[in-house]
Amino acid sequence: MPSALPDGEPMPDDGALPRPALAGAAGRPLGFYLHVPYCATRCGYCDFNTYTASELRGSGGALASRDNYADTLVEEIRLARKVLGDDPRQVETVFVGGGTPTLLPAADLGRMLAAIRDEFGLAQDAEITTEANPESVDPRYLAELRAGGFNRVSFGMQSARQHVLKILDRTHTPGRPEACVAEARAAGFDHVNLDLIYGTPGETDDDWRASLDAALGAGPDHVSAYALIVEEGTQLARRIRRGEVPMTDDDVHADRYLIAEERLAAAGFRWYEVSNWATTDAARCRHNELYWTGADWWGAGPGAHSHVGGVRWWNVKHPGAYAQALTEGRSPGAGRELLTDEDRRVERILLELRLADGCPLDLLAPAGTRAAERALADGLLEAGPYGEGRAVLTLRGRLLADAVVRDLVD
Repeated sequence: MPSALPDGEPMPDDGALPRPALAGAAGRPLGFYLHVPYCATRCGYCDFNTYTASELRGSGGALASRDNYADTLVEEIRLARKVLGDDPRQVETVFVGGGTPTLLPAADLGRMLAAIRDEFGLAQDAEITTEANPESVDPRYLAELRAGGFNRVSFGMQSARQHVLKILDRTHTPGRPEACVAEARAAGFDHVNLDLIYGTPGETDDDWRASLDAALGAGPDHVSAYALIVEEGTQLARRIRRGEVPMTDDDVHADRYLIAEERLAAAGFRWYEVSNWATTDAARCRHNELYWTGADWWGAGPGAHSHVGGVRWWNVKHPGAYAQALTEGRSPGAGRELLTDEDRRVERILLELRLADGCPLDLLAPAGTRAAERALADGLLEAGPYGEGRAVLTLRGRLLADAVVRDLVD
């Protein structure tokens, strides 16, 4: 959950949505994102809306505490029920992210999920995910999560090399994420993801291969691999600026991505989004697919973003301000924007092009169509039956996805 909030028009105190936003809602999937903004320590590369205990001390008082956070978030879920009114949809996906959600007791995460079940109902095959840091869970905790209704867990592994973890300020030891996968399987989790980061200063190709091999050896059915982005204002950005660690360049990122594709494909994983691989269709992260295909989701928690029927809004960032709004019976929304048809067309291209199925060519304006023809000739888009009527990235196109997207949205 990024720390910066966009500009937008004010959010009504009752959180009410324009009537057109709910038109046709029954035909769109509905998901919930629940943001838990607490971390034990701050990773040097992270610019998400998260807070350590020392950062919250004296800021927001009891309202900012994680002790009663679940109760506060449940109030927003109840607000969502009021705002969506008689919307008949059951919730198809729930994703608890952070921060470190598993710093809260498993019972708290279970209560948050139960509130969604009570207010909206959960689809029979609902995907229920929580993120977890490897050092924040044990077999008992994972068993409690599973008993509480969670069926998917995503562990932040990042790397198997200690010196890489140190640069990232990760506190778990190598080997712990792999053990977590085994513990999650023993607890009955159907689906397990490992998050990896490549391109960390000081990481070598062999380090990256070792991380991939360790992740695959653990037996997850989903792997996410992200290029490290050095965000301004982070500790890592300051260290690079001072010359303490080197900056990784785009060529290194491209080489590491190709290594990931090779290793993951050989192990039976197939990419379905530029940074995500799964062993089967059932192993894909359905919640993220809601984002990528422009479906509806309600984001609850400080700084969380939501989208329903072409209306996007975002909550106030600080946990104290968030809790204060709900305590006073107000929406915690900080602002919102009403997307135009053109906004939604452009966003579909931006997001769907990153998917293995690509985006329909009829979304493209004339300039974008010409750009797609050039990309096809340059080997960046698929030719033949698979690319029929759609812009689908080749492997080389995935390496240059941002540039291809920029051309196609013109």
